[in-house]
Amino acid sequence: MRLFGLIGYPLTHSFSKKYFTEKFEKLGIADCRYENFPISNIQDIKSILSANPALEGLNVTIPYKESVIGYLDEMTDVVKEIRACNCIRIFNGKLKGFNTDTIGFEKTLLTKLQPSHTNALILGTGGAAKAVEFVLQKLKIKFKYVSRKPSVNNFSYEQVTPEIISKHTLIINTTPLGMYPNTVQAPPIPYEELTVNHLLYDLVYNPEKTLFLEKAEQKGAIIMNGYEMLLLQAEESWNIWNS
Repeated sequence: MRLFGLIGYPLTHSFSKKYFTEKFEKLGIADCRYENFPISNIQDIKSILSANPALEGLNVTIPYKESVIGYLDEMTDVVKEIRACNCIRIFNGKLKGFNTDTIGFEKTLLTKLQPSHTNALILGTGGAAKAVEFVLQKLKIKFKYVSRKPSVNNFSYEQVTPEIISKHTLIINTTPLGMYPNTVQAPPIPYEELTVNHLLYDLVYNPEKTLFLEKAEQKGAIIMNGYEMLLLQAEESWNIWNS
């Protein structure tokens, strides 16, 4: 039995297990299984691997996309550059890290991106934000990070003025704010300054329309959630594990 799985914490409402279990059933793949491995410390990946010798691949989610790097034997050039990994292929006892977030984000963003979206705000600075940064650089879109604390490289939320919102017509939320079950939360930006020229992309997919996206929609902005990105990165993981 081929085994695949997901590491992260918590995993109470994981997309991946349901998706792959249904995929295996639909395609009649009887020799594959996908399991959740909730771990409260990245060091626990060692015990997961030793207890499950049949493991051929892992997806990696919050909060371990960056800290898992130290446990890889090999990694792609993209992972080396952005220092974030969300997919691992296990072959002959060796772990090779990939990043499929970059592929999923780029393909979905391009479906809604307009020529006017030349300046972006990335909300959050975690592993998913690194994938977003990689894609924006590739597409030659200027960007600034927004985080809880200001630094040379980012604004704090308090520093995001109406003028900044007006200039940055592409805003991507990479934080878990608004994710189920905490659906009444949203990144604290001046939503009243949004216009029909703005595109707001939330990497959160549950709920389908977060408060972040609801507030944007009320101002006529284009909105996207992370569901299609998730589908693409899941299929890319499957391709990697079978390559």
